[in-house]
Amino acid sequence: MARTAIQLYTLRDIDEPLPALLDRVGDTSFEGVEFAHRVGEADRGTVADALTRNDLAPAAAHVGLAALEESYNETTARYRTLGVETLVVPWLDPEHFESEAGVADAAERLNAVAADLAADGFALGYHNHDQEFTDLDGRPALEELLARTDDRVGLELDLGWAAVGGVDPAAYLERHADRITHVHVSDADAASGTPVELGEGALDLDACAAAAREAGADWFVYENDDPSDAAASLTHGATTLDRLR
Repeated sequence: MARTAIQLYTLRDIDEPLPALLDRVGDTSFEGVEFAHRVGEADRGTVADALTRNDLAPAAAHVGLAALEESYNETTARYRTLGVETLVVPWLDPEHFESEAGVADAAERLNAVAADLAADGFALGYHNHDQEFTDLDGRPALEELLARTDDRVGLELDLGWAAVGGVDPAAYLERHADRITHVHVSDADAASGTPVELGEGALDLDACAAAAREAGADWFVYENDDPSDAAASLTHGATTLDRLR
């Protein structure tokens, strides 16, 4: 059975130190967290203590590609201290997906970082938004990226953004099951591209959950990019993922 986690970007509007946010997560049924940018501002020891007292596993961390290229040793040391084994590039600008040359450049950079990380005991993933589904010679640009990257570059498929990008998220999970260990369970209004709470948007939650289970995903990671009430979203996400996994 997949474990459940929350991407901590969901809680960014709660004005509390990271350890206090982890205490909030610990009060829910989530089994882990996926770190975002705030982890770089926090004391590693207090964050590690908060993980331990709340029995939370570090599911992954979102880390910019530039940080991995330009501050590799510092970045990997931070996450190694926290027990993180999977680092996920959360965003590349749309220009990377507007041409074959752009995709080729992105793939080359990801492959290089993935090789370094694998040698140091880390896995690398890539997290999509909707720009990766731009049509490129008759197929989504993400297909070209996956074709040009080796198996050391995993795909953290964000279901809501995939729906905004115009593809069937469940079918995409099935198609690329061999590259997926982490699934971002998010929802969105497909027409406007606006993030919404799970169950309020375009996503067929049950079909996606079944496809993720069939794909053998290790983690269901909840995220709402723009919650109106982050604390309520935390509770709703935990309850919904418990039902789905």
